[in-house]
Amino acid sequence: MAPALEAGDFRFILGPMSMSEQCAGPKLNPEWLLPQWPAPAQVHAVCTTRAGGTSVAPYDSLNLGLHVGDHASAVAANRAILARAIDAQPVFLSQPHGVHVASISDKTAHGTPADGCITDQMGVACTIMVADCLPVLLTNFQGSRVAAAHAGWRGLAGSDGVGILESVVACFGSPGSAGSSPQAPEIMAWLGPCIGPEAFEVGDDVRHAFVDNDPAAKAMFKLKDGAKWWADLAGLARLRLRALGVQEIYGNDGGRDWCTLSHPERFFSYRRDHVGGRMAACIWLD
Repeated sequence: MAPALEAGDFRFILGPMSMSEQCAGPKLNPEWLLPQWPAPAQVHAVCTTRAGGTSVAPYDSLNLGLHVGDHASAVAANRAILARAIDAQPVFLSQPHGVHVASISDKTAHGTPADGCITDQMGVACTIMVADCLPVLLTNFQGSRVAAAHAGWRGLAGSDGVGILESVVACFGSPGSAGSSPQAPEIMAWLGPCIGPEAFEVGDDVRHAFVDNDPAAKAMFKLKDGAKWWADLAGLARLRLRALGVQEIYGNDGGRDWCTLSHPERFFSYRRDHVGGRMAACIWLD
């Protein structure tokens, strides 16, 4: 494997791609985020921003969500832009804030009810839509499977300590051996942008959903006032992944650059705007 990168390493490509980058793979928008992690060569991943689409305000411009009030024709055009850019077939889930993980293929219908997905089929992109929730992309060291998870606080907390990350990591068993033990030490994860730890205001109910099952989660909440807390969503995800045995974790380290609410020119944010679009994090095999 390549040497491990620092947890906060990421790249916002704000200028034109070099010729070598243009020839290296799909033609991605220069303002989208490319994970910086030592994934196998056949594993590709990207997280879109607001840039590069056809939607008008307040969905400007690359809104990928059909459920937010945007014109269906604009969303269809935006999804086609994404598919052409990655040269793969993104599968969009309905994401009901649960813990179900769907095994997807090129036959999987858009709108499948799940908050996570996994595939070993080439050319099919596991895709998670977000606008404050945390997208988590995963692969094994062999690059034989890829997965994506929608980690809002409800899905991340789950029930009795079993949330969406526990569910998706459990899917990384040995091929053809249903129910086999997941090989968590051989999984790496990348955390995308989400609402940051100085912007995500929650109540006692959210804190209890995590702390009651894991006292270590207390460190991910800072008292805001007598009734509210600041919650570190990415930090909670890292805590859950490490508890599962996943040690190779990259991307969002809680820094302000990753905060969706703090960057209206770059990211959609439901909590900031209430009406707006959705970004997508995709991972696929080539």
